[in-house]
Amino acid sequence: MLNLDNFYKARYVLSRTIRKTELVRAPKINPECDVYLKPENLQETGSFKVRGACYKISQLTDEEKARGVIACSAGNHAQGVALGATAHGIKSLICLPEGAPISKVEATKSYGAEVCLVPGVYDDAYRKALELKEEKGYTFVHPFDDENVIAGQGTIGLEVLEQLPDVEAIVVPVGGGGLISGIAFAVKSLNPAIKVYGIQAAGAASMVHSLTVRHKEALDSVSTVADGIAVKEPGDLTYEICSKYVDEIVTVTEDEICGAILHLLEKEKVVAEGAGATSVAAVMYNKIPVKGKKTVCIVSGGNIDVTILNRVIKRGLTKSGRYCTINIELDDRPGMLVEVASVIARCGGNITSVHHNRHGNSEKINACILRIVCETRNDEHVEEINRALKDSGFKVLKGEKAED
Repeated sequence: MLNLDNFYKARYVLSRTIRKTELVRAPKINPECDVYLKPENLQETGSFKVRGACYKISQLTDEEKARGVIACSAGNHAQGVALGATAHGIKSLICLPEGAPISKVEATKSYGAEVCLVPGVYDDAYRKALELKEEKGYTFVHPFDDENVIAGQGTIGLEVLEQLPDVEAIVVPVGGGGLISGIAFAVKSLNPAIKVYGIQAAGAASMVHSLTVRHKEALDSVSTVADGIAVKEPGDLTYEICSKYVDEIVTVTEDEICGAILHLLEKEKVVAEGAGATSVAAVMYNKIPVKGKKTVCIVSGGNIDVTILNRVIKRGLTKSGRYCTINIELDDRPGMLVEVASVIARCGGNITSVHHNRHGNSEKINACILRIVCETRNDEHVEEINRALKDSGFKVLKGEKAED
C-alpha cells in the first residue's frame, strides 16, 4: 500500500526533472473565497502527468528498462512517459485513442515515443496496450492505478502544503483518480483537516458513479471536451483511496468547463485544457463549499488543441452572457431593421450577424423572423436589451444565449 516515505523519495528524485510550480493568487475566480492556482500546465510536457510517469520509470529495474515501456493515454500521460523514457534511454510505445487531439499525438512523438492510435476512447487504448505488453514483453506504465505513479502525482500535495501551509481546501480534476489519490493521501496524512474535493466532467463521471454505487463500475460511454479525464472506469487502487481520503467528488457541465477555460485565458492569462479547467469551474460556479476558505485549484494541464479553442471560447462567451442571439417577429417593411439596431446600439450591444427569414413561423402574413447575434457584457446586459426591445414595441420570440 501507499507509504508517505515514497512520496518524499519521489519529490527528491523528481527535483532534477520537473518544475516546482509556484502558486498564483486568483481572486477574480470567486470573490467569496481566497483562490490560488497551482499551474501544472507549466510543466515541460504541459501537464502534471510528467511527475508520476518519470518517477515510475526511475524506479524500474534494469531488466524492465531493457524491455522498453508501453503506456496508454488520452495524451498527457503519453508525453510524460515519452519524456521519461527518452531521458533514461528507454524505448517507449504509446497507445492513444484515435480521437486524441492532434497536438497531443504530435507532442508525444516529439518526445521520442512510437505512437499506436486505437479506435475508441482511453479504455480501448488501455486494452490494446495490455495486448501489446503481453505480445512484445514491454513494461507497462499505468497512467493512474500504480503506487509509484500516485506517489509522483502526490508530490503536488507536498508542494502545496509548503507553499500555503494554512490552505483549507484543494480542488482537483479527476479522471482515473491518480492525481487526486496522490494529493489526498499526502495532504490528509499530514493534515486531515484540509478538505480535498474532486471534480469530474458530467459526461465522464466514472468515479462519481462508482462512489455512488459503492463499488468500482465502468460507464458505458464518456463524452466531454475534457479529454484528459474522459475515463470510463477508475482504478482499483484509486477507487479505494478516493473512498477513504477524498471529502467529495462533484461534476461540472461542458458549458461550465468552457466558461472556466475562457476566464483563465482572459482574466488570469493561463492556458488550460478542459480537464485542467474543471477545478476552476467548480469554484467559479459554486459547486463545492469553499466560501471563505483558502482554496487551491490544481490546473492539471494546458494541452488544449488550438483547432477547438475557438469553439471553446465561443461556448464560454455564451455561458457568461457575452454572446447572445435574439429572435424577433418583425413587420416586413422599410426601416424596421434600423429601428431594432438602434435599440440594441443604445443599450451598448454590438451586432455581429443578422439573419432575415421571410419564411419563418410567423402569425402575420407580412411579417418575418429576424435573428440577431450580438456581443454583450453579461447576463444582465442580455436581459436589458430584450427588455428595451419589448418596451419599444417589438415582439421578442426568444431571447437566449447563442449556441452557434
